[in-house]
Amino acid sequence: MIRAGDISKGVFLLIKNEPYEVIEREFVSPGKGSAFVRLKLKNLKTGQVLKQNNKSQETLEDIDVVTEPYQYLYTDDNYHFMNVATYEQIEIPKEGHEEKILFLKEGENYQIVMWDNAPIEIVIPYKMVFVVTEAQEAIKGDTVTGGTKPVTLETGLVIRVPLFIKEGERVLVNTENREYVERVNN
Repeated sequence: MIRAGDISKGVFLLIKNEPYEVIEREFVSPGKGSAFVRLKLKNLKTGQVLKQNNKSQETLEDIDVVTEPYQYLYTDDNYHFMNVATYEQIEIPKEGHEEKILFLKEGENYQIVMWDNAPIEIVIPYKMVFVVTEAQEAIKGDTVTGGTKPVTLETGLVIRVPLFIKEGERVLVNTENREYVERVNN
């Protein structure tokens, strides 16, 4: 059990027998009344988001999870991964993880969160390197759009990058806000 006041982003909780991850946490101390914690939770099985307020002294049930490295293999109706240490293969349903496909690269290692001996979450790194597969040529003097252009990356993700980025170049992307960070030299 964990006090609501001690909960931080990234903690895993069991609510109504469903595993949730805390994706946002805000401590509120009003002028009158007792302090409370405003939580934004993501159901790890369905992907649904739940908003909940708890008094800071309330206790919630936290769950023990194990994070293990897995290599991404391929996608069909499910995502397929292989344990790096044991070579055991697992499947993770696409449901609740649809947006992850834009960040999964064959042969790359990802952390998989396991609970009750079952995979419940794919942890995407905060920053990742991608190859630009489609990019329009920049036209001299074309700075009306702030000096950026849309490009398509190897996984199908479309982001805005500076005009000097060309097809075939590698770029570092912030996976949380899907924004260009910098060009990566080979």
